[in-house]
Amino acid sequence: MPQCTFLVYRDPKNLLGRILLAASDLGLCGVWFEGHRHLPAAAQLAFSGSPFSASPVSAQLFSDHPFLLQAQEELDRYFSKPAKPFTFDVPLDLNQGTVFQQKVWLALLNIPAGQTVSYQSLAQRIGQPKAVRAIGAAVGRNPISIVVPCHRVLGADGSLTGYAGGLERKKILLAGEGFRLATP
Repeated sequence: MPQCTFLVYRDPKNLLGRILLAASDLGLCGVWFEGHRHLPAAAQLAFSGSPFSASPVSAQLFSDHPFLLQAQEELDRYFSKPAKPFTFDVPLDLNQGTVFQQKVWLALLNIPAGQTVSYQSLAQRIGQPKAVRAIGAAVGRNPISIVVPCHRVLGADGSLTGYAGGLERKKILLAGEGFRLATP
């Protein structure tokens, strides 16, 4: 994980709980929910309120970093009208991923709000049609939830599948964007 500055954010309707934003000098490098799977150690410390002086990772909490302030403003707009087409403009720092993961994460940015794709479709989009499991792993490791919309990926049958932030949050995000979930 790059050297990051952190800010704890709460969505205006408080449907998703606390959200941790992280930024490096290159851009937004993390958006995690409390209890998120694959949460980096520095992010765990930020959520717990532990002083970063005890951590070997260089980080600051509650910073006025310009990328964090921009991300906070854009998330506020997203949550105020998520069903409207919305594009995040905050620069992204995806350098913590492998080349393959970065390719998957960039492909996620092309899924519009209110639409979903399957893991198979995503694999085909990036020219790796046989890499469905690897696609799933890369989607699960997406460090910038919401902004890089991994919540818009569903199973081949249209079912909700895993989400590192939790399936309830995935449902909330999809419903807020106007996607209607099939009822069993």
